[in-house]
Amino acid sequence: MAIFVAASNAFAGGLLTNTNQNAAFVRNFAQEGKIDITSIYANPAGGAFLANGWHLSLNSQTAFQRREIETSFPLFALNTDNPTPTHDFLGKATAPIIPSLTASYNHDKWSISAHFAISGGGGKCEFDKGLGSFEAAYAGVLYQLAPTLLPPGVQFRGYTLNSYMKGKSYHFGLQIGGTYKFTDNVAGYVGIRGLYATSNYNGFVNPAVSTNVGKVPLNNYGIDLNCDQTGLGAAIILGVDWRINDKWNVSAKYECPTRLNLKNKSEITVVEDLVKEKAAGILGQFEDGKKVREDVPGLLALGVQYSPIEKVRLGAAYHQFFDKVSTKFLNKEELIRHNTHEFLLGAEYDICKLITVSASWETTSYGLDDDYMNDLSFNLSNHMVGGGVRINATKRFSVDLGYMCTFYNSRNVTTMTAAGPKTDHYDRKNHTFGIGLNLHI
Repeated sequence: MAIFVAASNAFAGGLLTNTNQNAAFVRNFAQEGKIDITSIYANPAGGAFLANGWHLSLNSQTAFQRREIETSFPLFALNTDNPTPTHDFLGKATAPIIPSLTASYNHDKWSISAHFAISGGGGKCEFDKGLGSFEAAYAGVLYQLAPTLLPPGVQFRGYTLNSYMKGKSYHFGLQIGGTYKFTDNVAGYVGIRGLYATSNYNGFVNPAVSTNVGKVPLNNYGIDLNCDQTGLGAAIILGVDWRINDKWNVSAKYECPTRLNLKNKSEITVVEDLVKEKAAGILGQFEDGKKVREDVPGLLALGVQYSPIEKVRLGAAYHQFFDKVSTKFLNKEELIRHNTHEFLLGAEYDICKLITVSASWETTSYGLDDDYMNDLSFNLSNHMVGGGVRINATKRFSVDLGYMCTFYNSRNVTTMTAAGPKTDHYDRKNHTFGIGLNLHI
C-alpha cells in the first residue's frame, strides 16, 4: 500500500524536466551557445541572429528505459511463489514518439518564435509484478492478521500477492516569445510557456494466504486504484545572447518556476475497514476532486560556444534547477540537500558541406536524501554521452540524426521496519534515438 504515496510524481516534471527537446540535442547536448533554429529552446535570444524569413524544425525522439529495483526484506521468504528474502522488480518505460516543433520568423532586428514539446513526463512505466513497497507492506499485514482470519484447523504457511502498477504522464508545453537585437551583437528575449499536464496511475493488489489446505484469497483486503490527474500552469522565460565575434558566442536563460496543481479524478476501491484505516493517509492524495501540488522548478541555463576554426565548434553549458524552492506534495522539497546541477560539453566538425558530425557529454548531480527515494519516484545522478550527424541536403534543408545513452550511479537505500531492515537497490538504463527535419524559407 505504501507505494501509492509516491505515484503522483513518478513520471512528472520537476527533477525530470525534459531538456532534450529535439534531435539536435541528442547528438550535441551543449545547445545554449549555439545560434540555430534547433537551439530556440536552449538559447531563445540567439534566434535573433537567424537570417530573415521563416525557420522550421520538426523532431521526434524514441526513448527506452528500464527501472531495476532489487528489494531485500526478511518477510519476503514467506512468499510461497518466491521464498527468498530478495526479490527483483522491473519497470519498463517506453516513449515511442516524443514530438517537438519549433518555428521562428525573423525580420531585421525582430523575431517571433514558437516551440511545442513534451517538457516533462513523456512516457509510461509498467511494473508487471508490482513493487517492493507493495509486497513489504502486505507481507507484514498478512503475517500479523492471516492466522486470526483463518478457520480452525487451517494453518498459515505463507502468502502470495498478485499486484500491478502502471503510470503515464505527459506535460505538453507551448512556448511563445519574441527577440530584439539591441545592437549588432546583443539580443534579448521575453517569452511565456503554457503547460498542460495529464497523468494516469492504475494499480491493484490482490492478496492470498497459503495454508495446509491450499490458497485462500483475501478479496476484502485488496486495493484497486485508477486516478487521472490534470493541471495547467505558465512560466515567464527571459534570455540574452551576446555574439562577441565570429568565434565566440555566450548566452543566458532563466525560466521562472511553474505553479502546478494537479486535480484528481479517481476511482479507489478498498473494501476491508482495516485496510481503509491503514491506507487512508497514503491514498488520500488520490482522493477524487483533490488538488495535488507538483510545481516545475525554475531553471538557470548558461552557455558558450567557441569556434577555433571555421569547421569546428566547441560548446559548454551549465544548468541549475531550483528544486529546493519548488513546492511539492507533502513538502518533499525539504528532503533535497541541494539543487540539481548539470554540466554539458559538445563538439561539432564539418567533414564537408554535406556532413556535420558531433559528440557530447553531460553529468547530472541530484541532492536527494534517502527519504526522498522510493520505488516509483527515484532519481539517480548520472553521466550521459551522445553523438550523431547533420546531413545538409541543401542550403535550406537539413536532417539531424542522434543517439544518446545514460549511465546511472546505482544507489542503496535502507529503511528500518518492525520486521527488520528493508533495503532497496536502485538502478536504471536508458537509450534515446532522435530525428529532426529543419527547413529555412
